[in-house]
Amino acid sequence: MGGCVGRYSGDNETVSVSSASVSRPPTAGTQVGPARKNRPLCHETIRWRSDVPLTEGQLRSKRDEFWDTAPAFDGRKEIWDALRAATTAAEALDFQLAQAILDGANISVPNGYLTECYDELGTQYKVPIYCLSYPINIVKEENGRDSPAEFSEPVDGGTEVFLKLRISSTMSDVKLPVYSKDTVGQCKKKLQAVEGVDACCQRWFYSGKLLGDKVPIEECNIQNGYVVQVIVNTEHYNHDNSTSIATAS
Repeated sequence: MGGCVGRYSGDNETVSVSSASVSRPPTAGTQVGPARKNRPLCHETIRWRSDVPLTEGQLRSKRDEFWDTAPAFDGRKEIWDALRAATTAAEALDFQLAQAILDGANISVPNGYLTECYDELGTQYKVPIYCLSYPINIVKEENGRDSPAEFSEPVDGGTEVFLKLRISSTMSDVKLPVYSKDTVGQCKKKLQAVEGVDACCQRWFYSGKLLGDKVPIEECNIQNGYVVQVIVNTEHYNHDNSTSIATAS
């Protein structure tokens, strides 16, 4: 979707985008009145560089901390929940779903980006850039975010279960055999072995909640036949693949 060109600088981050200006909005909760221009959500990923390079583990921790604490300070929780769902859909490049979530919650985006949003009462909500996409200089951890011991097979694996996973990059469903005492992180490694999607590029969601890597499958309360959404950071994944190919050649 066309538009103007802009740059955005904030704490530990520098952004350049090609379809709209992304400005740092004021603190969430600022009342600006109900009349507010609304634009369709821009159908592209914001590219940005972190002034302090982050590992994926650090980035995900920052995201979790923001989404866990933001509703406690200002704004309405249902709007924050809708924004979180919309950002997840947009990062998976499902912009149609993201727009539907925004429209359903009566959320307007004056500049076309989720960095600055308003509810129908005119309350402003600020979503930091690190919640919207990966930085272009993210640090890839060779051994994963956790120690090898945390990904090792448990002595007692529990009972075998089959997880139905829906992979965002291909929109295909995969039935993955795992054990009830496997952690989510271990299951990501198993999915990587089957589908070739790096574990560090995967984020698993069930019933709208992010599943932490250290949580055993038996504690996720996944009902039989229900789908676990696997959001793949395709930009990060493709960048890693292209780098590997270029190095090999």
